[in-house]
Amino acid sequence: MEFSRYALYVAPPAEADWTRLATSWLGWDMETGTEVAAPDVPGIDVAAITERPRKYGLHATIKPPFRLAAGQTPAALFEAAEALCARLAPVTLDGLAVEQLGGFLALRPVGDTTALEALAAACVDGLDAFRAPAPQDELDRRRKAGLSPQQEAHLLRWGYPYVMDQFRFHITLSRRLRETDGPVADWLQAHLQPLLPRPFHIPDMGLVGEGPDGRFRLIHRYTLSG
Repeated sequence: MEFSRYALYVAPPAEADWTRLATSWLGWDMETGTEVAAPDVPGIDVAAITERPRKYGLHATIKPPFRLAAGQTPAALFEAAEALCARLAPVTLDGLAVEQLGGFLALRPVGDTTALEALAAACVDGLDAFRAPAPQDELDRRRKAGLSPQQEAHLLRWGYPYVMDQFRFHITLSRRLRETDGPVADWLQAHLQPLLPRPFHIPDMGLVGEGPDGRFRLIHRYTLSG
């Protein structure tokens, strides 16, 4: 399959119970590249609430999606990603928690995130030679969110505003919630929260690609062995 964009994700372990539930919640399994039936939750339209984040799969963005720069190839990117991850150490967080972030629901880290932030910065920088400049329409769309001066500087330098000191680790679970969406947070707190790992280990990075259908698929996991 040809991919229009690539990214580095934290891709949760496929065999974990919490991963299976959260993947079903979103309705797209990026590991297998297949749709997954959403849970039937009375009073909540799960498909509508997860429509926007569904195409990305269950993930936390580390190196945001990018188009390949002129002269670069997927094979060279794969080799560079493997070499980069071989130099970086795995990270362990105290855990994850269902929280609200900017109006939507996400899994957020519990405890000290210093090592995680350093890992994300190294990945953003380490593969940047493969990133083509973001097109003007993408820059304009990002700016509609109302960026701070620092976020604008990151947008111009890295093609994405929420990196480096603006990075906030999160695994998106919903669109921006509305009053009519029902008790979404309550359901996730009751059903997903008890399954979340403590501690939460990040042993690898997932290189993903955006397919012709606009959905992201896991290409390969690279072990963090530094």
